[in-house]
Amino acid sequence: MVDIKITDNILSITECLTLAEDLSSGGIATFIGTVRNITKNKAVVRLEYECYQAMAVKEIRKIVDQATSRFSVRNIVVHHRTGILFPGDAAVIIVVSDGHRDAVFEACRYVIDTIKQTVPIWKKEIFEDGEEWVSAHP
Repeated sequence: MVDIKITDNILSITECLTLAEDLSSGGIATFIGTVRNITKNKAVVRLEYECYQAMAVKEIRKIVDQATSRFSVRNIVVHHRTGILFPGDAAVIIVVSDGHRDAVFEACRYVIDTIKQTVPIWKKEIFEDGEEWVSAHP
């Protein structure tokens, strides 16, 4: 089972866990990326995420397909926020479930690392003294 969503609505870990639920799975790994209140020693007021949604979903799908093949996992949920987020808000939730813990940990890390490298999602960091557009890519 795969579920990919890009939304400007608040993300729900409960929803993601429910979607990935599989009674034959013995392991569930999660990653929740949250908005920090400090970046480069500057106070963050908020972030603004934008993306090219059709391409972002397509790229995330490719990443999920690679992860299911590479790590032999069955269930991956990826939900990513767009719009205005404040410190503490969840920007991305990834849940991977399958039979073995090593595979779900590795797949979860692969998904988030690859999303940050390849998916067309951009953020603007708003500080107390200015703002800066940055790619979600390192």
